[in-house]
Amino acid sequence: MSKIALVLRELGRSQTSLLHELQALPDRHPDEHEIVHTAHDLAGWAAADLQRLGETAADTGVALRSWPRPAPLRGAVAARAARSVRHRPETGLLLLADLRRLHRKAAGVALDWTLLAQAAQAMRRAALVELAGACSPHAHQTATWARSQLVVVSPQVIAS
Repeated sequence: MSKIALVLRELGRSQTSLLHELQALPDRHPDEHEIVHTAHDLAGWAAADLQRLGETAADTGVALRSWPRPAPLRGAVAARAARSVRHRPETGLLLLADLRRLHRKAAGVALDWTLLAQAAQAMRRAALVELAGACSPHAHQTATWARSQLVVVSPQVIAS
């Protein structure tokens, strides 16, 4: 197996993990409207980037493994869980933990895209350079958004 195949597979794994985290965030914090709407938008980018990665990898002869999304809580169970913690002080701490995890994952994915771009440029693989150039900004924006949310939310949560 070539080294670039390993890089593509690891990027696929980390991009999938980021996507799952973005998809789960609205379920965990349904009352945080900005979090819900922005996470949905960012998940759309992450899904599109993952699909482009899979297509480009397949064109280079690398098949990416598909990681299924963890089953979220559904229906009445999700509503009951959200209601049970809605007004508890721990809810804010859970949001901070989720945003920290999201930031770490997004920063890792952004770094993975940068590593792919550098390797592809050195190997003169134009399709991979173009892919990384198109998808890398989304991961960077996700990490920046998560960090800005931490900066905004943390004083309220910690000081209360």
